Amino acid sequence: MLFPVTINYFSPYLIIEGASQGVIAGSLITFVLFFLLSLFLGRAWCAWACPAAGVQEWCFTVNNRKARRGKFDWIKYFIWVPWIGIIVVMAILTGEFHTVNPLYLTETGISVSEPATYILYFTIVGLFVILSFTAGKRAFCHYVCWMAPFMVIGTKVKNFFKWPSLHLDAVSNKCKQCKTCQKNCPMSLEVSKMVESGSMNHTECILCGTCVDNCPEQVIKYSWGWRRFLVPQKQNPD
Repeated sequence: MLFPVTINYFSPYLIIEGASQGVIAGSLITFVLFFLLSLFLGRAWCAWACPAAGVQEWCFTVNNRKARRGKFDWIKYFIWVPWIGIIVVMAILTGEFHTVNPLYLTETGISVSEPATYILYFTIVGLFVILSFTAGKRAFCHYVCWMAPFMVIGTKVKNFFKWPSLHLDAVSNKCKQCKTCQKNCPMSLEVSKMVESGSMNHTECILCGTCVDNCPEQVIKYSWGWRRFLVPQKQNPD
């Protein structure tokens, strides 16, 4: 419900505009914070605080079908890489960033503050809704989101170094393969296969805890500490 207030702080355009003027805008600060937080919390932002995710989850009541994963996930990187390139080019042409202004082009602190900005706001929200209705659960997160790559990179970094961080653990030998976790996953992940493999590591996992809450055998749990990549254990036939 606060999205009309905060949308500028997630704006890819304002970063480019700010870079062209040598200004570190509020959205650039936000995206840097996304990366830093993901070094310890993975993609938890996507589950617990992202307003775009909230809009999409409201759409589950209309279309609760799984999104087609894997095949189209690359699209968001096709958007993200040129965008980062433009920001770098603008910063080089400007010479340097000389000002930090969290309220750049958002002087009132409220993003949607005049009639013209409502057009942009409803266009963006409409994109979330249309993709959710037509392509399945959290389709925008999978295919379009320009914020996700920051946290995907941060998650890969923390997994590589294996320092203490928020993650999921699973005891694979307790799993009954009921696939309740998989049916309820808002990111359409094959959670049961992750449990079977002994590793809950997946860059599209947002640590929402839906699998933790729905597992009847309490196979999956949150953990904080040195990440353990478990070796799957076979059931004892006795």
